[in-house]
Amino acid sequence: MLSKTIDVSSLDALPQAAAQVRAAIEGHSIICFEGEMGAGKTTFIKALCQSLGVADDVSSPTFSLVNEYRDAHNQPIYHFDFYRLEDAAEAEGIGAPEYFDSGYLCLIEWPSRVEALLPSERLVITLNVTGPTSRELIISN
Repeated sequence: MLSKTIDVSSLDALPQAAAQVRAAIEGHSIICFEGEMGAGKTTFIKALCQSLGVADDVSSPTFSLVNEYRDAHNQPIYHFDFYRLEDAAEAEGIGAPEYFDSGYLCLIEWPSRVEALLPSERLVITLNVTGPTSRELIISN
């Protein structure tokens, strides 16, 4: 089992952490982000998308459930936020399994709400709050 820890001392350290995560996720398409409310999942995903060459504004898809961005190679990146879901059937209703099977990068916040739909092959990035602006990222599969 892969496990890597990245310490993020402040918001200024996000680009460096995003570059390390970008290298770690290479070859994976399903990336799940775990962490308490306010841990910085969306903020980190913004930094990761910048690292991948996304020029669009990256924001939380809390109400739309999924946002689509394009990376530096014009490949889609799908950003999901399942916090507001009552059950996995809602995710099925927007075609989440098709996104997950597409082979394109899927960045998923609150993956536990759709656990039954997720493929077993995935990376999990857990964000732990370690201070007012510092975080610990743990990458595991």
